[in-house]
Amino acid sequence: MVKPPLKSPGSELRRQMSEGIVVMPGAFSALTALAAYKQGAKSVYLSGGAITNSLLGMPDIALTTLNEMSTVAAQACQVAPVPVICDADTGFGEAWNVVRTVLEMERAGLAGIHLEDQVSPKRCGHLDGKEVISCAQMVSKIRAAVSAKRDPAFMIIARTDAKGVEGIDSAIERAKAYIDAGADAIFPEGLTSEEEFAQFRAAISAPLLANMTEFGKTPLIPAARFGELGYQMVIFPVTALRVMLKAVEEFYHDLLETGTQAGWMDRMRTRAELYETIDYAQFADGDSAWANL
Repeated sequence: MVKPPLKSPGSELRRQMSEGIVVMPGAFSALTALAAYKQGAKSVYLSGGAITNSLLGMPDIALTTLNEMSTVAAQACQVAPVPVICDADTGFGEAWNVVRTVLEMERAGLAGIHLEDQVSPKRCGHLDGKEVISCAQMVSKIRAAVSAKRDPAFMIIARTDAKGVEGIDSAIERAKAYIDAGADAIFPEGLTSEEEFAQFRAAISAPLLANMTEFGKTPLIPAARFGELGYQMVIFPVTALRVMLKAVEEFYHDLLETGTQAGWMDRMRTRAELYETIDYAQFADGDSAWANL
């Protein structure tokens, strides 16, 4: 049901983190964020890669704009009454761009964003050939982001891609500098083993976010195991998009071969089920109540 975003979603996310690992399904639209919430998600993650793929049909190489990302974020926060974290890539520019990014993303109703230390145009964190900006440049961005927050609970999560470029020791040192600059949590990207996740945890005192993407450099690790390793958040950024795309492509193929959707009737949401997900009845009730005032 459309409604104003949570008043302090960052506070709610922090409360959840204090109780154990927060599992964040990846969403890429208002509908997928709503679907995750309806299935029981307590928090949701908006993936920049999945939004770019879905919105533009293009790769995740910094082609989406701040306005496009913040619009999707606002739409998601209006229908999914849970904390939502959004990918903000490199902040869409330098320090002043980061300030505007924080203002727009917080206004959208998010619990927080993550900013990464890649050179723009960035690449997927699990591809080779990445470059990172200097630690000093990233520290400036984090300071700018922290200064722009209105709600102190709004989370600035610093993502470092340095492990795949400079090695894990450098990534850890960068993470420490980012915490000193005011980052609320650290997102170490591209780790390749449980041992590396444990090494990061042992070195960093701040909350940590793990990326449990598939077909990348990280082996499949259950959320419960990340909890045992001392991580506070785990995201599944593009999983739902990949599941959706496989099903959609298979359906299109079958439809174009047979000319009918008959073989798919038991593999789709019914009209009634779709209406239940989007709370159609509550909109009709609102129309009736307002018309009778």
